[in-house]
Amino acid sequence: MTKRGAGVAFIAISAFLISTKYLSVAIFGSALGIGNGRIIADMVSDVGYTLNIFSLFTLITGIAYIIWGELEEKRNPN
Repeated sequence: MTKRGAGVAFIAISAFLISTKYLSVAIFGSALGIGNGRIIADMVSDVGYTLNIFSLFTLITGIAYIIWGELEEKRNPN
């Protein structure tokens, strides 16, 4: 796998992690049968920030891999 491919994979993982947070809130909220926006916002804050931190880390790693792959491509034009 090239560095650009790994970068895209890391960005996809980042999107998966951030969507997992909201998907879990939606599943839990639908089980409770609620539709109040304030309660949903409270549930999002109850999930915590761990998925946000991991998502940000994988996003930065993915962008770094893409930049690294592009710089290598410019240095070695074979």
